Amino acid sequence: MRRHTIRPLAALAATGALALTGCAADDGTAGEGTSPGDGGRTLHAQRVMQLTQVHPQTGMTLLEGPTFDEEGRLLVVDVTAPAGEPKVIRVDLDEETAQPLHTDDRGAYTSAQFSPYDGRLYLTDFAGGAVVSLAPDGGDPHTFFSGDVDGAPMNPDDLAFDPEGNLYLSDSRGMREGEPLGRVVRIDRDGEEATVLADGLAATNGISFDAGYDGLWISELLENRISYLHLDAEGGVASRHTAVHVDGGIAQTDSIAVDADGNLYQALHGRPAMLVYSPHGEHLATVEIPAGHQGLESATNVAIVPGGTTAYLTVSGPAGGYLYSFEALAEGTRQSNGG
Repeated sequence: MRRHTIRPLAALAATGALALTGCAADDGTAGEGTSPGDGGRTLHAQRVMQLTQVHPQTGMTLLEGPTFDEEGRLLVVDVTAPAGEPKVIRVDLDEETAQPLHTDDRGAYTSAQFSPYDGRLYLTDFAGGAVVSLAPDGGDPHTFFSGDVDGAPMNPDDLAFDPEGNLYLSDSRGMREGEPLGRVVRIDRDGEEATVLADGLAATNGISFDAGYDGLWISELLENRISYLHLDAEGGVASRHTAVHVDGGIAQTDSIAVDADGNLYQALHGRPAMLVYSPHGEHLATVEIPAGHQGLESATNVAIVPGGTTAYLTVSGPAGGYLYSFEALAEGTRQSNGG
């Protein structure tokens, strides 16, 4: 049956319903205004280009995981792309062109990051419960990690790397009999040891290090909250607390990115917008899509140009998958590629 709305992958998995079988000019203007209610600014995003259309085989398209390669090209994943269609797309932002980088017959990839250890591209396979790595040109695919962790399968959603190349994953399991099953999992850079750092989370989604690599910001899709995990010297969790309660309404907390000043960019699933918070929880700004851009339902993730302030937002819905841009509040770093 053709779906006309995008539903969160975690919710689909929890109900057993996860079955994954050109350029456009814009006359909207980027700018700033006043956000009603709390005094935060409104940042108006501008359409850059369309990357995908709804796939007849899956009834949807969902762009995610924007990340920059060493040559400044932007890579994104299409979570619901069927076998044979581009699952990783490489975008030349100067030329406003896009090319397929990778496809296969199995993966439902929800995030992409380059490792600081080996320079390869790492993808989380939500449906397959695995992490896959590719050469930067999209070739040489191999499974980096798969299987149960502490006796339970994973639904890896987003990922972040520490400076040594160890992986930190949001395991986006939902609820069972009212009990949250989500986790944060650390996998060493060789893929040999996996450790659960936190559990009892309601469909863990976004994950990103703070500006100083002292801790992790994580979002819980089924609770609309952002938590902070303070890490110890060995990469374990020293403490954990709820940091921000997100007033999302029908929208839910998706991926997280962090800029050089430590500000959090919280994407929303179910609303084409993004909320920006200071590391102290102050709502600083809301990134909005111009009115009249119909058929776009979710702004899932963002990447800020390393050393610059131009941010690229992945936005999807029945109208297709698009890139939008806006000016971030501070420069981009490694943590500014939404995991």
